[in-house]
Amino acid sequence: QVHPVESGGGSVQAGESLRLSCAASVYTRRTRCMGWFRQVPGKEREGVATIITTDGSTDYADSVKDRFTISKDNANNILYLQMNSLKPDDSAMYYCAADWGWGCSVVSGAVLRGLDVRGQGTLVTVSS
Repeated sequence: QVHPVESGGGSVQAGESLRLSCAASVYTRRTRCMGWFRQVPGKEREGVATIITTDGSTDYADSVKDRFTISKDNANNILYLQMNSLKPDDSAMYYCAADWGWGCSVVSGAVLRGLDVRGQGTLVTVSS
């Protein structure tokens, strides 16, 4: 049985919460920085949040700051994205990625095309 890399997505109403999980163990090599990005069909990838796995330092896109929280359970090797106060604009396919460069800062656009992505993503749909 193949377990999904990303999970936890779903359909919710605006203002509700979801917690996404990423089985980071699929990345067999230890990585210093991991992150979440999202993508809507026909648009470039949008960086959402990053975390330095060694010290827990984080960075967020302005659009999700104070609503989303990235964290990593190093003991179980799981990356999380807690998403609160969800908005319709948050609707997208969400992916986790390893070997996030750029000083572990959140970036968006074509630069993200080279990220190491192992999963199929998890779909988040927020209705108003």
